[in-house]
Amino acid sequence: MIQGLYRIRENIPAAQGVYKMVLEGDTSAICAPGQFVNIRLDGFYTRRPISVCDYDSESITLMYKLAGEGTQYMSRLGRGCELDVLTGLGNGFDTSKSGPRPLLVGGGVGSAPLYGLCRALLSQGKRPAAVMGFKRAGEAMLTEEFFALGTEAYVTTEDGSMGEKGFVTDAMKAVEYTYLYVCGPSAMLRAVDAVALTDGQFSFEARMGCGFGACMSCSCKTRFGSKRICKDGPVFERKEILWQT
Repeated sequence: MIQGLYRIRENIPAAQGVYKMVLEGDTSAICAPGQFVNIRLDGFYTRRPISVCDYDSESITLMYKLAGEGTQYMSRLGRGCELDVLTGLGNGFDTSKSGPRPLLVGGGVGSAPLYGLCRALLSQGKRPAAVMGFKRAGEAMLTEEFFALGTEAYVTTEDGSMGEKGFVTDAMKAVEYTYLYVCGPSAMLRAVDAVALTDGQFSFEARMGCGFGACMSCSCKTRFGSKRICKDGPVFERKEILWQT
């Protein structure tokens, strides 16, 4: 984990209710796709955890949803503003287990960390496919970016305004895959688990207090005891997840 000041290079709308922010600074603490950063905002008590969409040697790309006063404040920050950011948080996805044909399934802004994962898998000679689900076309994000990678990608919308009408679980039926990577809201994760044909890794969204395991506010139950989503996750193996009833 590294704490430092990061300068905003870009902060623009990416979809309905979603912004894209590019930060310039030290990225050396990021070691796997699926990790997250925690951003301090002036006037707000807790930091805002945001999944890393992509990164290179000098910048971090984030996609964040306008969900409250904190993210509304973030959306008004301009180019050149500096932010206090914790980077290299969470465990990220393990690409060594993917097999030759992994499937990436994202719901809403949960598609963001899968973009960096897809690039990493392609660099390793894998042939990933992607399924992305949204409520409506206006909320779709990163679809063109996935297509630009040459990845076999499917888009679903609940109202049928883009791609296939339905849910990610419907589109999954058309794909043969060796392993599964999933990120999105809990209801979607549980639905995907119910139809999954292979082992996989699931990235959880959660309200986090500290972001590095000290406050215990994001604990969850697993088959191996209580774990912290921010420290032990946000990525968990499918076989260890206990779905709450």
